[in-house]
Amino acid sequence: MVGIDPGHNGGNAGAPEVIDEPVWNGRSKSPCNTTGTATNDGYPETDFTWAVATKLAADLRESGAKVVMTRDSNDGVGPCIDERAKIINDAKADVAIDIHADGAAASERGYSLLIPVPSGTNDEIVQPSRRYAELLRTEMGKTGMPLASYLGKGGFVERDDLAGLNLTTVPQVLLETGNMRNAADARLLKSDRFQAKVAAAIERAMAAYLRSR
Repeated sequence: MVGIDPGHNGGNAGAPEVIDEPVWNGRSKSPCNTTGTATNDGYPETDFTWAVATKLAADLRESGAKVVMTRDSNDGVGPCIDERAKIINDAKADVAIDIHADGAAASERGYSLLIPVPSGTNDEIVQPSRRYAELLRTEMGKTGMPLASYLGKGGFVERDDLAGLNLTTVPQVLLETGNMRNAADARLLKSDRFQAKVAAAIERAMAAYLRSR
């Protein structure tokens, strides 16, 4: 079983009363969800994450894998970040990916991998998640997107404030696939061909991780 969490949702912007409601993120309270970012010409992160997630799900199912996704459309609201973790945990996924894109300064480029630190809930999967992240870094290096130098070290960013990483009980990584505010990254992120490459990279990394267990 593979878990896929396409970041945000297309209807979030129209429902602040829902997404602004605080929920437990594994350490403290955070908003239920957020709207995500967009390219300078208005291509939303939600469209990108949904495109990659659906391509990845189709590829995985074609390979015979079972897939659980945290949302089933791109025009809904939520689910909240704690519920997304629960969906993947309850499905007993063997590995999971949280798909995002960043909204950093326009001069910054590249992909980065957000990885968990022990929260009490996720302790057993912190090291497996890091091994999986190393494999994903290798595969993402084949997509044409450079490794980010503005976040973390060697593309890895330890995060203790994200529900998906704090609450997960399965190996999971959050992929910031590129910077939507950078013109070169944006051209890639909007490209159907690049989106397919990202989906294929994630699938290869997942397969490599599962083989290595």
